[in-house]
Amino acid sequence: MLLKTSLRSFFAHKWRLVLSLLAVVLSVAFVAGTLVFYNTATSTFDRLFASTASDLSVSRAEDEIADGAPGRVPTIPVGTAAKVAAEPGVKAAIGQVMTSDATLVDPATNKVIGPTTGAPTLTGNWTDTPRNSVEITSGHAPQGADQLVLDADTAEKAHLGLGSKVRIITDADHDFTVSGIAAFRTTNPGAALAFLDTATAQQVLLGTEAYTSVEVFGDGTRTDEQLKAAALADLGSDFQAKTAAEQKKENSDSVGSFLNFMKYAMLGFAVLAAGVGGFLIVNTFSMLVTQRTREIGLLRAIGGSRSQVNRSVLTEGLILGVLGSTLGIGAGLGLALGMIQLMKAVGMNLDASLEVTWTVPVVSYAVGVLVTLFAAFVPARRASRITPMAALLDHAAPVEPRANRIRTAVGSLVTAAGAVALVLAASSSGATGGLLIGLGVLATLVGAVVLGPLLVSGLLRLLGGALPALFGPAGRLAQRNVMRNPRRTGSTAAALMIGLAVVVGASVITSSMVSSATAQIEKSVGADYIVGGGRTPIPAAAAEAVERTPGVDHITRQKEVPAELTTPDGARTRTDLVAADPNFTRDFRLPVASGTAEGVFNGGLSVDQEFADAHHLEVGDPIAVAYGEGRTQTVPVAAVLATGNQLFDGSFFTGIGTVSTGLNGQLPGDSTLFAGASAGADKGAVLADLEKALESYPQLMVKDQAGYKDMIKSQVDQLLSMVYGLLGLTIVVAVLGVVNTLALSVIERTREIGLLRAIGLSRRQLRRVVRLESVVIALFGAVLGSALGLAWGVTARSVLADNGLNVLTVPTGTVVTVLVGSVVIGLVAALVPAFRAARMNVLAAIASD
Repeated sequence: MLLKTSLRSFFAHKWRLVLSLLAVVLSVAFVAGTLVFYNTATSTFDRLFASTASDLSVSRAEDEIADGAPGRVPTIPVGTAAKVAAEPGVKAAIGQVMTSDATLVDPATNKVIGPTTGAPTLTGNWTDTPRNSVEITSGHAPQGADQLVLDADTAEKAHLGLGSKVRIITDADHDFTVSGIAAFRTTNPGAALAFLDTATAQQVLLGTEAYTSVEVFGDGTRTDEQLKAAALADLGSDFQAKTAAEQKKENSDSVGSFLNFMKYAMLGFAVLAAGVGGFLIVNTFSMLVTQRTREIGLLRAIGGSRSQVNRSVLTEGLILGVLGSTLGIGAGLGLALGMIQLMKAVGMNLDASLEVTWTVPVVSYAVGVLVTLFAAFVPARRASRITPMAALLDHAAPVEPRANRIRTAVGSLVTAAGAVALVLAASSSGATGGLLIGLGVLATLVGAVVLGPLLVSGLLRLLGGALPALFGPAGRLAQRNVMRNPRRTGSTAAALMIGLAVVVGASVITSSMVSSATAQIEKSVGADYIVGGGRTPIPAAAAEAVERTPGVDHITRQKEVPAELTTPDGARTRTDLVAADPNFTRDFRLPVASGTAEGVFNGGLSVDQEFADAHHLEVGDPIAVAYGEGRTQTVPVAAVLATGNQLFDGSFFTGIGTVSTGLNGQLPGDSTLFAGASAGADKGAVLADLEKALESYPQLMVKDQAGYKDMIKSQVDQLLSMVYGLLGLTIVVAVLGVVNTLALSVIERTREIGLLRAIGLSRRQLRRVVRLESVVIALFGAVLGSALGLAWGVTARSVLADNGLNVLTVPTGTVVTVLVGSVVIGLVAALVPAFRAARMNVLAAIASD
């Protein structure tokens, strides 16, 4: 009986539930699509790594210090392959050369060849192994010092084919002709691959006759672990060996870190969208319960219990949740396919056969059903309290004063606690500040949602006060309609408030990041030009070209040298020393708290104040520096740098001469060059000359200070655009909430609308009333959201002040855009409800019940 009643009620109001259903579908689709995409991507890479890994990979023992040096590829002697091949159970031992420190260039266009997504360009020797990741589909393997094999995806994107010319830039330029095109056997993980013959790869990529690894394949008589033990026993402690399982895990962990970031970021926004959808569902069921007051009262009058009424409404919510989740899973599969195609467009070819594990439906139904039931609980509870006498009364039930008092007390208490947490966070930093701001954001958000209905009367009097003056009777009707049910208006506006609060808060943080970085550049950077090498060291010839450019007064070379620092208290710190020549003090103004900047680049070392305080360091204290392979030296602290500058915080500066002594003259290539213009030189003309001088090095970036600032801004803008894109789903669901509230409100007021039309309200005026209601609700949500977002953003900036965000910038343009955009949202959301209201038949509307 209960189920039959619930089903009849659900299908009787199915069109009123369609937007709530759509909100559930969108939220579940995001969850399901993210999980399916993640599962498909990880399984694709797992198959790739499993099918291409050798039984054993032998390489030089890991030295985290030396191995990270730019331009220095860890190598092993060529005789290693013969030693391993002689071990029992070894079928083949093949020497491999592979590095990501080379740049591929198309000489015809002078453009870098390779992925633009951050994936590496790998260059090595062509070898035939039992598990090659690629196979040559046209042409032949490289033969001789001028031939090269290119992977098919890279060749297609760069419009290269057999006979095309390719330049490889290392410390020098090397020209090759494409002799073969190789296709991936399984999938392209996004990297670009180029292969030379072994002798050429050793000479061009390593500068010595050596291998980067030896790939071992067994004959099946011994396990991988046995092969590993035998190889290490024979080769000694200078080598390491990884079994196929260890190689697979290492590769999977590397790719998994990126995929996990995407997964949790997208799931976070999906949860946000689901929460916003919850407000829509609450409103929908609340209005349906109100419209069915007489029906529910009659049900109680003929013997229906409160629990039966409660279960009836919850059953409708359950049906909505199950149906929405089912459709959402289907939409999620489509979303996953779209994400896979997007990955293919940027060069990462994933398997098109979707990987749907048991977790996908379980998590999807859990999200969809639980959110819907939770949202339907309050309306269900309200429905169960309807008495049989309500059947004889009007539809609307008065709000209990006691409920308002409780709401006011709870909302005020939670909001005050959140405000206190934000104030305390603003004067804190680190983990404490992060915890306080998290509590403050949560509490103020909950408080705003709870107090929303109570703020409606006051704030909407202010927002809607101009409506009667501007729009006459239509404006007055719109104002009163919005204030008629504060709880509904507050709940509808809350959905929009959440999304816009995150938008404004993120804008404050990113704007402050750009402003802080710009201010620090202007304060600390004296160099006129910056030349960066990206993933590869800057060739010596390029540095010389910069130095010879007319109008360049001097250059400053900067290198990054991996090292381990041991302080007098015995603590060890792995880091990259920033080594530069003494000209660094001409191009940068170090924030020296004690000591001298000159001493840093003449035999000393700098530490920041936080590091000095943690290890009780003062100027003159010795620090032991280890560079790996037994190379060590002791360097005194020459300066302690004040913290709060993103350019220098956490960095350890020293002189190139100092690290040259420690490395026995084996210095890595330059990572960055800085240049200063001669006095009186036209800086714009010098920049143009620098760009011309570096034309043959397209992998290098040359910027003046203005260009460098623009680059930082564009990087931050890209991050912000991604956040806005993901928040778009939340905004869409919130707009659906406004549409749904207006649509159900029109149905609820059918008789009232008929009477208004009968006494002279025109269709045009009626449409205007609905549109104005929508705009006022959207503006209410936007004002609350902007206020919350500003509070969150300003507090977050204060917490991060010690990390370099020392300039607060309020993006007034974004706030204005949010407010103007809310008006547009209101107008768009009102289109269908306003049209429907104006099309009502007057007599039929008056006669409706």
